[in-house]
Amino acid sequence: MVSQVRGVQLARLLGQWHALPGRRRSPDYAALAGAVRGLLADGRLPLGVRLPAERDLAEALRVSRTTVTAAYRELRDSGHLASRRGAGSWTMLPGTHRVAPNGLWIPLDDRDMLDLGVAALSAPPELLPAARAAAEDLPRYLNGAGYHPIGIIELREAVAQRYTERGLPTSPDQIMVTNGTQHALDLVLRLALAPGGGVLVESPSYPNALAALAARRARITTYGLAADADGWDADLLLGTLRQVRPRVGYLIPDFQNPTGHLMPAELRERLVATAHAVGTDLVIDESFVDLPLDGTDLPPPTASFDRHSRVVSVGGMSKPFWGGLRIGWIRTSAPQVQRLAAARVGVDMSSPVLDQLVAVHLLTVAPDIVAARRAQLAVQRDALLGALASRLPEWRVTVPRGGVTLWAELDGPISSALARAAEEVGVRLAPGPRFGLDGTLERFLRLPFTLPATDLVEAVGRIAAVRYDLDRAGQTRWPEPSVIA
Repeated sequence: MVSQVRGVQLARLLGQWHALPGRRRSPDYAALAGAVRGLLADGRLPLGVRLPAERDLAEALRVSRTTVTAAYRELRDSGHLASRRGAGSWTMLPGTHRVAPNGLWIPLDDRDMLDLGVAALSAPPELLPAARAAAEDLPRYLNGAGYHPIGIIELREAVAQRYTERGLPTSPDQIMVTNGTQHALDLVLRLALAPGGGVLVESPSYPNALAALAARRARITTYGLAADADGWDADLLLGTLRQVRPRVGYLIPDFQNPTGHLMPAELRERLVATAHAVGTDLVIDESFVDLPLDGTDLPPPTASFDRHSRVVSVGGMSKPFWGGLRIGWIRTSAPQVQRLAAARVGVDMSSPVLDQLVAVHLLTVAPDIVAARRAQLAVQRDALLGALASRLPEWRVTVPRGGVTLWAELDGPISSALARAAEEVGVRLAPGPRFGLDGTLERFLRLPFTLPATDLVEAVGRIAAVRYDLDRAGQTRWPEPSVIA
């Protein structure tokens, strides 16, 4: 059965579709068609969805029905809409696209891109020696079945030791190894959140976490982060927690994705106390905790203030080491680890032993790897900041104290349109609405500084070149972004 989106729903997703500044304004119908393509491009409008009737959408957008009719016609011409008399119109993609192994739609003729949609580094040189050493260790595991639902003991010991060194005493029994941080989050949500349960998240937040919550049919309440360096308003955050009383709170206090904010220790302590008082379990994403820049001192782990097993921490190897090494972990109480292991049976049996052994060897040289990463990221961040100041001085950016991303406030609600235009000149962007709900955050754009400095400067130059001509006339092809991480 084909699902349908109502006029008011599509209007909310479209946002400021017709308010795109530029030297030339295209007709409203062309701007509307382009905005719908953009929703398809970044995944906020699914394929195979029946669009609202022309009259319904015209009333919701407060435009003439002629404008909507012309926009639908243009979408049909570009291959993004199929219509049948009496059955309506539903979304699709042109025949030049295919389904990638990750399930996302990409162009068949996708060319090399400067990909600013993925906030992740390439592999460190230490990976190959670690892989060779892991292969030498593997034979002692080959006589067993190979299933380790909570992870091999060497890796759990190594992860527990890292928490202990951060001031949070942890035993290996409190660690479960997962297939990446996203897998860790999914397992925690399966155990902690019933379908339809209430969840509090920051806005903006990590898109794949929002997708995991949507899969649980969660009732999401957002808390808006400030764009300045402070990030969290303590009274507003805690007041929202007391008022909403969600079952789960998902937060990223360590170099928040995408803003880069760092939550102070005092707020962490108050947050944990308030969560306990209102019966909320906190899921703390520590993906970027290893990447402070400029000598920034890290506050104590959020879980160090927990006395009632209300805090579950998730982290992994993707950001400081390599995204291709799918190793993550959960840090919680030992009984909770056993419950997670039981829940895991319905998802997978365990993480690959060889990957876990690679992770063990990488963690033994982690100080050297992380130090090099921090130095690399600081240089690339400064190169990106310099290019933005030179080419796009109207944009406002708060310098992050760690992590791998900038959160830029643009000079208009143009994020999705800019992402579409940049794709045409070989730059892939993650528009602001991907990090929020209901089409908000069109004035913002996430810019990771994980590419080499020369590539970042080149990317900003291309973005600046298309910035002031977003609504140029003419037929446009609409390639699709591949993945945001």
